Amino acid sequence: MQNNFKKFKKVPLIISLCFLLLSCLGYLFLYKKIQDNNLTSRAIEAELQMDTSRKDEIKALDRLLKTVQEERVLLDAHFIQSSDVVPFLDTIEKLAPKVNAEAHVTLVDLSKDGSSLTVGVEANGTFASLYKFITLLENSPYELEFMSMNMQKLEDEASGWLVVIKVKLLSFIP
Repeated sequence: MQNNFKKFKKVPLIISLCFLLLSCLGYLFLYKKIQDNNLTSRAIEAELQMDTSRKDEIKALDRLLKTVQEERVLLDAHFIQSSDVVPFLDTIEKLAPKVNAEAHVTLVDLSKDGSSLTVGVEANGTFASLYKFITLLENSPYELEFMSMNMQKLEDEASGWLVVIKVKLLSFIP
């Protein structure tokens, strides 16, 4: 056995120990790189998840805006902008023929501070048609305050009545 030990050379042992040491260092180096890559991928995954959730929130808001837009149009129909009073005046005049009366706007007055609009309307027809016209005005989509109303029977016509109404538009946006 002693002969075998003398024949045994130290060089292959040293080479294999060096190879083992290099392999361990390579393993540790690669392990560290893998850990760094895992951390990087987790950070990227978290960022991707945040971006995905943001996109989902944006899509949800977009859907909400589309559903609310129809309601907003209906809401805006109840308010009159100071720059666009004509549709309101047309609406008032178009209500009268629906109940067999005639109406026309006689006064449009913007308050000094510009916060309210006063409209004067003259209508004529039968008592029943004028009553229905006033009811339609009250039930119109606009918020109106009746400031004054004067209703009188016309003497030159047998069944004719005249009503002069002064209303203040409360749903007015200056």
